[in-house]
Amino acid sequence: MPGNKQHDTNCKTVEETTADGIVHCTELKNAAEQQSKEPTSEEVSMPNYQLSTFKLARILQNNTLRKTIALVGTFPNISETDAAVVLLEKQAFKESDVQTASELNTDGPPRIFSDSLQVHTEFINNIYGSFQCIPSSKLNGIKTTVVYPATEKHIEKYSVTQKYLISETPTLYEQLTLPFITNSQFSLEWVYNILDHRQETERIVYEDADPVTGFVLLPDLKWDGKTLETLYLLAIVHKRDIKSLRDLNANHLPLLRKLRDSIITAIEKRYGLCGSQLRMYFHYQPSFYHLHVHINPVRSDAPGIWCEKSHMLDTVISNIELMSDYYQRVTLPFVLFEGSKLLDEYESKEAIRKEVTKAKEEKILNEEEQVKESEALYKPPAKKLKLAELEAVEPPAKKLKEVAETANPPTVLEIAAE
Repeated sequence: MPGNKQHDTNCKTVEETTADGIVHCTELKNAAEQQSKEPTSEEVSMPNYQLSTFKLARILQNNTLRKTIALVGTFPNISETDAAVVLLEKQAFKESDVQTASELNTDGPPRIFSDSLQVHTEFINNIYGSFQCIPSSKLNGIKTTVVYPATEKHIEKYSVTQKYLISETPTLYEQLTLPFITNSQFSLEWVYNILDHRQETERIVYEDADPVTGFVLLPDLKWDGKTLETLYLLAIVHKRDIKSLRDLNANHLPLLRKLRDSIITAIEKRYGLCGSQLRMYFHYQPSFYHLHVHINPVRSDAPGIWCEKSHMLDTVISNIELMSDYYQRVTLPFVLFEGSKLLDEYESKEAIRKEVTKAKEEKILNEEEQVKESEALYKPPAKKLKLAELEAVEPPAKKLKEVAETANPPTVLEIAAE
């Protein structure tokens, strides 16, 4: 049975426990040394585009809460038509950034409160002060992720569009979802590059090389690899015939249990976080159809943790223990975006968007009826006269006398002379 491998990115070694219980420490070889057909380290680490030449086409979304912005455009020096998605993210604060250096020890990583801090005073009012501060440039990095060339699904994923909640029965999965993901699947070449050690070998945090129950643990692209508060890891299984949650059954319980236990052990050893501080879950639908687990701290408000998207690893294990084919029987919710071709497929079966449109029309009619009712019940307030207007009104007594005389004119008697 293959042994467990623990990667140390600092010393570039692998500790492997073999069947005889002996721990062997060997050097990691470059990809070019492992297989002659694999790309060189320069080809792996250097993109074929210059990020500075990116030409913006439009902004897909600007999330002011997460301090992220998603862009779509091109690298015109390579292609005028191939789309590129660029994600920019302001970095979260690390606790080390705000530590103050002692007088005896001024060396170490850059800090906010240092001589390099530029301060512009906006105002001072009593005990309150407002400033614009520019710390060292080393603390102003922007986490940047590029997808190039990007497909329509990539662009859809990062766009702000109308969303629809789908209730996927097992029958709908077989009739609609499965054929769709089979025909329009993202390339998994980048996943196999990781599993086969052709790329990103230096980023691997932990690996169990067993082909049935093993996996690779490494940082997700959303994590900067430094800020513990925003830790985000992916565990990608070696087994290549599990697309998603829907494929899991009792035969996969050894794999799922090993994922849970080994991830906890590896993260506690590497990052000092215990299992009760970790959130481990699957996405459904996933962004790529090769089984993987998302891991981040419970205290972190990570993207994609909503109830209609994430399924906790412990809950998945428990469900399968209760019913071996639970995920082949259950109705699963997931979200589709406006413009998705899969949404069009579901539309033909369930008229999802028509119901939404009908609900909007009914809401508009109800609002119009409420306005009409309000107008019918509305009574204009009595006119309020100003003091000057009151003085201009004639005295009531004189007014009443004139009204009385008009209503009852005097009777004129004619007397004939004798």
